[in-house]
Amino acid sequence: MKKDTPHIGLFIPCYIDQFYPNVAIATLELLEKLGCKVTYPLNQTCCGQPMSNAGFEADTAGTTSKFIRDFAGFDYIVAPSGSCVLHVKDHSPTIDKLQINQEHVQSNIYELSEFITDVLKVDSIKGSFPHKIGFHASCHGLRGLRLASDSELNEPKFNKTLQLMKDLEGLEVVELTRKDECCGFGGTFAVSEEAISVQMGKDRIADHMEKGVEIIVGGDMSCIMHMQGIATREKNNVQLMHFAEILNQVIS
Repeated sequence: MKKDTPHIGLFIPCYIDQFYPNVAIATLELLEKLGCKVTYPLNQTCCGQPMSNAGFEADTAGTTSKFIRDFAGFDYIVAPSGSCVLHVKDHSPTIDKLQINQEHVQSNIYELSEFITDVLKVDSIKGSFPHKIGFHASCHGLRGLRLASDSELNEPKFNKTLQLMKDLEGLEVVELTRKDECCGFGGTFAVSEEAISVQMGKDRIADHMEKGVEIIVGGDMSCIMHMQGIATREKNNVQLMHFAEILNQVIS
């Protein structure tokens, strides 16, 4: 590793830490395999997104201040979650006393695939993954961070996550009927509008199942968690994975 290698602060959202630690481990290992110097700040906590989305943005000043203090010393902050990254970057309250550090954090926080493609300048990753997958583009990553083109805009097609997977041997990516439809999770929406949320999730899974998908792949474990719960209850024979798990697995 070069002495001038940028130092990355690994940000792991609460639900990944609590329910999907393998995704956190895969993210760490993947970044290290790509030559990065990575540190996981042990005192990190929630970024404040759930409270903010519930209408209590001003009350997240404490979690925002702590996040800034925990991560301001790193060259980059990287997370396997477009949703949490978007909150920190665009929706967290301004902390006047930490303005300079907050600007640094907000300018240098990246979702994982975005960091690999845009900062590390990795075009694709070599390896073998002989499976038929469908890709779920989460709303915050898609329309907030612009990790991929979306269907309502007349623009060239791109997808930063699938770009990284395009050279995997044996991989088949299906074309979904509604490629960027919401899965219905939406954080508190899944609680306040349970019936609508569940039906949206069922519709999303059905689109994949009709195409014979083996694995539904995504970049936000919140959405994957929502669909996984529905798929399990419906006894659908489909797996769900974060793309970090796949990319880490294929690199020897």
